[in-house]
Amino acid sequence: MDRHRLLSATFLSLLALCFISETEPASFKMVNKCRRTVWPGLLSGANSPPLPTTGFELKSGKSRTITIPKSWSGRIWARTLCTHHQNQTFSCVTGDCGSQKLECAGGGAAPPATLAEFTLNGAGGLDFYDVSLVDGYNLPMLVVPKGGRGGGCGATGCLVDLNGACPAELKVAREGRGGSVACKSACEAFGDPRYCCSEAYATPDTCFPSVYSLFFKHVCPRAYSYAYDDKTSTYTCGSADYVIIFCPAPYTR
Repeated sequence: MDRHRLLSATFLSLLALCFISETEPASFKMVNKCRRTVWPGLLSGANSPPLPTTGFELKSGKSRTITIPKSWSGRIWARTLCTHHQNQTFSCVTGDCGSQKLECAGGGAAPPATLAEFTLNGAGGLDFYDVSLVDGYNLPMLVVPKGGRGGGCGATGCLVDLNGACPAELKVAREGRGGSVACKSACEAFGDPRYCCSEAYATPDTCFPSVYSLFFKHVCPRAYSYAYDDKTSTYTCGSADYVIIFCPAPYTR
């Protein structure tokens, strides 16, 4: 009887530990190392719990830490060249989420934008994360897991400022000021199903890297460059906190 009680107590303790582990929130520290202010945006996936914020201002050299529910999935990006207008609306030249407010409130990043994508506490209890250039690029970004257990827990991102080197047909210039502020994906620039991995090219067996996605991949080998770039671009870590750095040193803009 005592042995039965001991086993029951052990089982309940393990169950409680598992429950705590699965529900313990993660810490996301966002750091702005750009020379200018950026405005991070956050978008939750379907059925993900709400976040304490969906968008805010982050001045150069500053950081902000947000508590993220452990079962959360979604994406984070930086909006740039944003303006509070006299009619009380808000807009950004790159990464705008269409809410016309500081908070994105369920709006995603208008491409092109560099995206950090997360699925926390996924298969095997691991977090899955990547930095994606599939929707284009607007600034360098680095994701660094801290204190994780299990999985590779590798840092990933795109450390290089691609705007100057962006192919001419993909460049996005700021209206009236010239110079490239973002770099489109080939899918957005041309709408060709071969570049979008759509229609007859909607499987890994029919959609392959293009000269444009290879440009992104060569400069940023850890980042997603096209829709089926999983093998070299998806990272895993268990029970980690994350640091997300915009314009990581020495690449600033």
